Amino acid sequence: MKYFSLAILLMLFSCGNKEDILLPKSNVSIVSNVVDHSPIYIFFRTKGKDTLVEVNRKNSIISTNWILNIDKRLPLRLVIPEVMKLQEKKRYEVAHKNELAENYYSYADSIGKNMAFLPFTKVYYKMDKPMSSFIVFFSKKNKVYVDGILGTREELKHFLTSFNDEYKMIRFGFDKNMSYGTYIQNEIFIQSLKIETEEEFIY
Repeated sequence: MKYFSLAILLMLFSCGNKEDILLPKSNVSIVSNVVDHSPIYIFFRTKGKDTLVEVNRKNSIISTNWILNIDKRLPLRLVIPEVMKLQEKKRYEVAHKNELAENYYSYADSIGKNMAFLPFTKVYYKMDKPMSSFIVFFSKKNKVYVDGILGTREELKHFLTSFNDEYKMIRFGFDKNMSYGTYIQNEIFIQSLKIETEEEFIY
Protein backbone atom coordinates (compact mmCIF):
# COMPACT_ATOMS: atom_id res chain seq x y z
CA MET A 1 0.00 0.00 0.00
CA LYS A 2 1.36 3.44 -0.89
CA TYR A 3 2.23 6.03 1.76
CA PHE A 4 -0.52 8.38 0.54
CA SER A 5 -3.20 5.75 1.07
CA LEU A 6 -1.87 5.15 4.54
CA ALA A 7 -1.89 8.86 5.28
CA ILE A 8 -5.51 9.52 4.35
CA LEU A 9 -6.93 6.48 6.07
CA LEU A 10 -4.57 4.75 8.48
CA MET A 11 -5.81 1.20 8.90
CA LEU A 12 -4.52 -0.96 11.73
CA PHE A 13 -5.05 -4.66 12.07
CA SER A 14 -4.86 -6.06 15.57
CA CYS A 15 -6.47 -9.14 17.06
CA GLY A 16 -8.36 -9.63 13.81
CA ASN A 17 -10.08 -6.23 14.03
CA LYS A 18 -9.66 -3.34 11.59
CA GLU A 19 -9.07 0.04 13.19
CA ASP A 20 -9.39 3.27 11.20
CA ILE A 21 -7.81 6.65 11.88
CA LEU A 22 -8.61 9.61 9.63
CA LEU A 23 -5.47 11.73 9.57
CA PRO A 24 -5.37 15.51 8.93
CA LYS A 25 -4.22 16.70 5.51
CA SER A 26 -2.12 19.61 4.31
CA ASN A 27 -0.34 20.69 1.12
CA VAL A 28 3.12 20.95 2.69
CA SER A 29 5.54 18.70 4.57
CA ILE A 30 7.20 20.21 7.65
CA VAL A 31 9.21 17.01 8.22
CA SER A 32 9.10 14.27 5.60
CA ASN A 33 10.99 11.46 7.30
CA VAL A 34 11.44 10.21 10.86
CA VAL A 35 13.66 7.25 11.70
CA ASP A 36 13.81 5.11 14.84
CA HIS A 37 10.24 5.80 15.83
CA SER A 38 7.38 4.28 17.78
CA PRO A 39 3.72 4.75 16.77
CA ILE A 40 1.02 5.89 19.16
CA TYR A 41 -2.62 5.85 18.07
CA ILE A 42 -5.45 8.01 19.37
CA PHE A 43 -8.81 6.78 18.10
CA PHE A 44 -12.16 8.47 17.57
CA ARG A 45 -14.94 6.66 19.42
CA THR A 46 -18.62 7.33 20.01
CA LYS A 47 -21.01 6.17 22.70
CA GLY A 48 -24.53 7.35 22.05
CA LYS A 49 -24.21 11.08 21.41
CA ASP A 50 -20.87 11.35 23.19
CA THR A 51 -17.48 11.51 21.48
CA LEU A 52 -14.78 9.53 23.24
CA VAL A 53 -11.03 9.15 22.85
CA GLU A 54 -9.04 5.91 23.06
CA VAL A 55 -5.25 5.79 23.26
CA ASN A 56 -3.14 2.84 22.13
CA ARG A 57 0.54 3.21 23.04
CA LYS A 58 1.44 -0.43 23.60
CA ASN A 59 4.15 -0.35 20.91
CA SER A 60 5.81 2.87 22.11
CA ILE A 61 9.40 2.81 23.33
CA ILE A 62 10.57 5.71 25.51
CA SER A 63 14.01 6.00 23.89
CA THR A 64 12.63 6.41 20.33
CA ASN A 65 10.97 9.25 18.46
CA TRP A 66 7.23 9.12 19.05
CA ILE A 67 4.78 9.60 16.19
CA LEU A 68 1.24 10.36 17.30
CA ASN A 69 -1.40 9.26 14.80
CA ILE A 70 -4.56 11.07 15.88
CA ASP A 71 -8.00 11.03 14.29
CA LYS A 72 -8.75 14.46 12.84
CA ARG A 73 -12.39 14.38 13.99
CA LEU A 74 -11.53 14.51 17.69
CA PRO A 75 -11.92 17.85 19.53
CA LEU A 76 -8.88 19.37 21.24
CA ARG A 77 -10.57 19.18 24.65
CA LEU A 78 -10.27 15.38 24.40
CA VAL A 79 -6.99 15.11 22.50
CA ILE A 80 -4.67 17.49 24.34
CA PRO A 81 -5.12 16.03 27.87
CA GLU A 82 -4.05 12.66 26.47
CA VAL A 83 -1.08 14.26 24.67
CA MET A 84 -0.09 15.96 27.94
CA LYS A 85 -0.08 12.60 29.74
CA LEU A 86 2.15 11.10 27.07
CA GLN A 87 4.51 14.07 27.13
CA GLU A 88 4.79 13.93 30.91
CA LYS A 89 5.60 10.23 30.88
CA LYS A 90 8.39 10.73 28.35
CA ARG A 91 9.79 13.92 29.88
CA TYR A 92 10.16 12.47 33.34
CA GLU A 93 11.40 9.02 32.36
CA VAL A 94 14.82 8.38 33.91
CA ALA A 95 15.87 4.80 33.16
CA HIS A 96 15.51 4.84 29.35
CA LYS A 97 15.53 8.57 28.61
CA ASN A 98 16.97 9.69 25.27
CA GLU A 99 17.56 13.46 25.08
CA LEU A 100 17.56 13.33 21.27
CA ALA A 101 14.19 11.60 20.94
CA GLU A 102 11.45 13.88 19.58
CA ASN A 103 7.64 13.85 19.42
CA TYR A 104 5.75 14.33 16.16
CA TYR A 105 2.17 14.53 14.95
CA SER A 106 1.50 12.69 11.67
CA TYR A 107 -0.58 14.01 8.79
CA ALA A 108 -0.96 13.57 5.03
CA ASP A 109 0.81 15.80 2.52
CA SER A 110 -1.78 15.88 -0.28
CA ILE A 111 0.66 17.47 -2.76
CA GLY A 112 3.73 15.33 -2.14
CA LYS A 113 1.46 12.31 -1.58
CA ASN A 114 3.38 11.12 1.44
CA MET A 115 3.19 10.94 5.20
CA ALA A 116 4.44 14.11 6.87
CA PHE A 117 5.28 14.97 10.46
CA LEU A 118 4.97 17.99 12.72
CA PRO A 119 7.38 18.30 15.71
CA PHE A 120 5.94 19.38 19.06
CA THR A 121 8.49 18.10 21.58
CA LYS A 122 9.12 21.48 23.22
CA VAL A 123 5.49 22.56 23.47
CA TYR A 124 3.91 22.70 26.92
CA TYR A 125 0.12 22.67 26.79
CA LYS A 126 -2.18 24.35 29.27
CA MET A 127 -5.92 23.84 29.45
CA ASP A 128 -6.79 27.40 30.38
CA LYS A 129 -6.56 31.00 29.14
CA PRO A 130 -3.13 32.65 29.39
CA MET A 131 -2.62 35.52 31.83
CA SER A 132 -0.74 37.47 29.16
CA SER A 133 -2.78 40.25 27.58
CA PHE A 134 -1.38 39.56 24.11
CA ILE A 135 -2.87 36.42 22.52
CA VAL A 136 -3.19 35.06 19.01
CA PHE A 137 -6.37 32.98 19.21
CA PHE A 138 -7.70 30.49 16.66
CA SER A 139 -11.45 29.91 17.00
CA LYS A 140 -13.45 26.75 16.39
CA LYS A 141 -14.65 28.22 13.08
CA ASN A 142 -10.99 28.80 12.14
CA LYS A 143 -11.10 32.56 12.52
CA VAL A 144 -8.00 34.35 13.84
CA TYR A 145 -8.03 36.98 16.59
CA VAL A 146 -4.94 39.02 17.43
CA ASP A 147 -5.32 40.48 20.90
CA GLY A 148 -9.09 40.18 20.51
CA ILE A 149 -9.26 41.78 17.06
CA LEU A 150 -10.46 39.66 14.13
CA GLY A 151 -7.99 39.45 11.25
CA THR A 152 -6.96 37.39 8.24
CA ARG A 153 -4.10 34.92 8.04
CA GLU A 154 -2.24 37.23 5.66
CA GLU A 155 -2.53 40.07 8.15
CA LEU A 156 -1.38 37.74 10.92
CA LYS A 157 1.56 36.57 8.81
CA HIS A 158 2.65 40.14 8.15
CA PHE A 159 2.20 41.03 11.82
CA LEU A 160 4.15 38.05 13.17
CA THR A 161 7.04 38.39 10.73
CA SER A 162 7.48 41.98 11.91
CA PHE A 163 8.13 40.81 15.47
CA ASN A 164 11.59 39.31 14.81
CA ASP A 165 13.13 38.39 18.20
CA GLU A 166 9.96 39.23 20.11
CA TYR A 167 8.21 35.97 19.16
CA LYS A 168 8.63 34.72 22.72
CA MET A 169 6.11 37.35 23.84
CA ILE A 170 3.36 35.82 21.69
CA ARG A 171 0.95 33.34 23.22
CA PHE A 172 -1.12 31.08 20.98
CA GLY A 173 -4.55 29.96 22.05
CA PHE A 174 -6.95 27.48 20.46
CA ASP A 175 -10.66 26.85 20.95
CA LYS A 176 -11.00 23.67 23.00
CA ASN A 177 -13.85 22.54 20.71
CA MET A 178 -11.75 22.93 17.55
CA SER A 179 -11.18 19.68 15.68
CA TYR A 180 -7.70 18.19 15.83
CA GLY A 181 -7.56 18.32 12.02
CA THR A 182 -8.08 22.10 12.05
CA TYR A 183 -5.53 22.46 14.85
CA ILE A 184 -2.85 20.71 12.77
CA GLN A 185 -3.52 23.05 9.84
CA ASN A 186 -3.05 26.03 12.17
CA GLU A 187 0.13 24.53 13.62
CA ILE A 188 1.55 24.02 10.13
CA PHE A 189 0.79 27.67 9.39
CA ILE A 190 2.58 28.80 12.58
CA GLN A 191 5.62 26.62 11.97
CA SER A 192 5.81 27.71 8.33
CA LEU A 193 6.56 31.19 9.71
CA LYS A 194 9.53 29.72 11.61
CA ILE A 195 7.91 30.39 14.96
CA GLU A 196 8.72 28.03 17.82
CA THR A 197 6.05 28.00 20.50
CA GLU A 198 6.91 26.89 24.03
CA GLU A 199 3.42 27.22 25.48
CA GLU A 200 0.02 26.73 23.89
CA PHE A 201 -3.33 27.31 25.57
CA ILE A 202 -6.48 25.31 24.95
CA TYR A 203 -9.65 26.94 26.28
